[in-house]
Amino acid sequence: MMDQRMTWQNPRILAVLLLVFLCGATAGALTMRLGFSQVYRRGATYWREGGKEISLDRFRRELNLSPEQTAEMEAVLNDFVMYYQTLQEQMNEVRASGKTRILAVLNEEQRQKFLRMISDVQTKQIK
Repeated sequence: MMDQRMTWQNPRILAVLLLVFLCGATAGALTMRLGFSQVYRRGATYWREGGKEISLDRFRRELNLSPEQTAEMEAVLNDFVMYYQTLQEQMNEVRASGKTRILAVLNEEQRQKFLRMISDVQTKQIK
């Protein structure tokens, strides 16, 4: 019988895994870039602070940015938004993982109460 570790050393398998990874990364990058360009055209909010929202167009107008500054500012803000969204996705994954681990510890009655508690918190956050 063949050792299963040997299959991971097969260059074809490694090449396919690398190709799948690169295709996924490329598709994700293109989707993010296209998504952000569409958001920008709609006057996207790039900056939120103290309950106020500021768009690139407002920065451009009120700061009297040159076209070069506007392009650089857009790149910086796009990077900031992508980084922020990545952090949000990671937080969502951490929450989901924690929730799954907590549910595994609880009995059925406790699970139901726990799910209601989470639902109540989420409802209050929406309001």
